[in-house]
Amino acid sequence: METMRDKLALERTRLANERTFLAYVRTSLSLIAGAAVLFQFFSAVGAYVALAWILSVLGIVVLAVGVYRFHTVRAALRKDVPDSEST
Repeated sequence: METMRDKLALERTRLANERTFLAYVRTSLSLIAGAAVLFQFFSAVGAYVALAWILSVLGIVVLAVGVYRFHTVRAALRKDVPDSEST
């Protein structure tokens, strides 16, 4: 029998998972935006173009890791909840 405390703890964990996912998205977008700035304003310097490509790839990797972790944690939370209460 789940108590109200258990339900609230599960909801807090779900919300924390969403906040963590949004932090991954924010970091990914910042890396990609930094790469766009380097591409736009420093495209004549080869080192900056290389750095921009590294930032672009890193931004995509961070986003992929965030999506993977979000879905992994969400699946684990759903597995621990009885079927009648999963949302």
